Amino acid sequence: MNFWPLILVVVLVLINVPVSYALLISSVFYFSAFDTGLDVALIFQRLIAQCQSFALLAVPFFVTAGVIMEYAGIGRRLMDFVGLFTGRTRGGLAHANILLSTFMGGCSGSANADAAMEAKMLIPLMKESGIDVGFSAGVTATSACITPIIPPGIVLIIYATISGVSVGDMFLAGYLPGALMCIALMITVSIIARKRGYPPTRDKWPNFKEIVRITGSAVWALVVPLGILMGLRMGVFTPTEAGAVVVVYCLLVGLFIYRDLKPKMLPRLFLDSLRTTASVMFIVAGAAAFSYYLSWERIPQFISEMLLGVTTNKYVFLLIVNVFLLICGMFLECTAAQIMVIPLLVGAAQTLGINLVHFGILTSINIVIGGCTPPFGTYMFTVCAASGTSIPRYTKATWPLILTLIIVLFLVSYIPGISLLLPGQ
Repeated sequence: MNFWPLILVVVLVLINVPVSYALLISSVFYFSAFDTGLDVALIFQRLIAQCQSFALLAVPFFVTAGVIMEYAGIGRRLMDFVGLFTGRTRGGLAHANILLSTFMGGCSGSANADAAMEAKMLIPLMKESGIDVGFSAGVTATSACITPIIPPGIVLIIYATISGVSVGDMFLAGYLPGALMCIALMITVSIIARKRGYPPTRDKWPNFKEIVRITGSAVWALVVPLGILMGLRMGVFTPTEAGAVVVVYCLLVGLFIYRDLKPKMLPRLFLDSLRTTASVMFIVAGAAAFSYYLSWERIPQFISEMLLGVTTNKYVFLLIVNVFLLICGMFLECTAAQIMVIPLLVGAAQTLGINLVHFGILTSINIVIGGCTPPFGTYMFTVCAASGTSIPRYTKATWPLILTLIIVLFLVSYIPGISLLLPGQ
């Protein structure tokens, strides 16, 4: 087998070549220099064909929905809503941060977007309330890991496309693990807040009139995650159709109900969506070309046989996979890690009788944890830049939260029912 293109990808990524270019360059290099029996033009045909997948059409829809929510003030109203429940708790804004990420997961599904939004909106407020800036950044980064796991997470869509499982099943499988991540992080934050004496943000619980006013304002935003769940469970629409529905719904709410979204904002809004979608889809396209090389050289089968040679016990296999992916996540952006590594592991998982929906959830959680871990976590860089926090200070404050997410990862790995209950598998 020819491993030179695989080595070339690693080298290019390490010298900061964008992963989409690294995948494409390595693929063209292989079919131009080593296996010249295949026309290189076929690589580009495969690249285009992959981007025409109906399942991947959900990506631009949900990316656009997430951008609309930011422009339309939906995130701010959700923040006011979760503040009703967390204001009287110690470190109330840290709890609100986690809950907001969970609700935003049911709306946009983009961890980077969530981390950027909350870094701008919440970290200054958390600092003002007396919460350590390193801890504020850590809560923002680790809570952003929830967002892609709660449907419509983009990592769920990409995994489903790679593995061939149903996007709808992946969406349904993400709700309980995402909720478990939320609860576990809130418990950890509660312990730390009490130990450090972080103050609540409210002196007393809100009165009935305030509850009605804030809930009434946020109800239009809360309809989105509930509507997606019910629509998928009842078969009203597919995940891709759900994305289109959410975009139209958010536009109507932003323009005519909240009225924070103005027609003059639309060109800038759609341009932001286009940039984000293009970056995701270009990685997917590069991965499609690279997967042609992988399948041509039968490398996934080789990796599968090698892992099965080490162990035929699926529990030991899951341990190896989790450790391997945690290390990968420290060095690679989560979408890139997912696209490069998952095709190599799916075959072995299937051979060992591991449900591919369950495997998809645990690998997705694993990979997004990498986004908040040093040395190259993308969520970490986002929140540290926004808060002016150094990486060492962030790391010192965040390790209990990262450890909490790893504990949840192993619970999901070894208790399949957490992810398979809602899909009914």
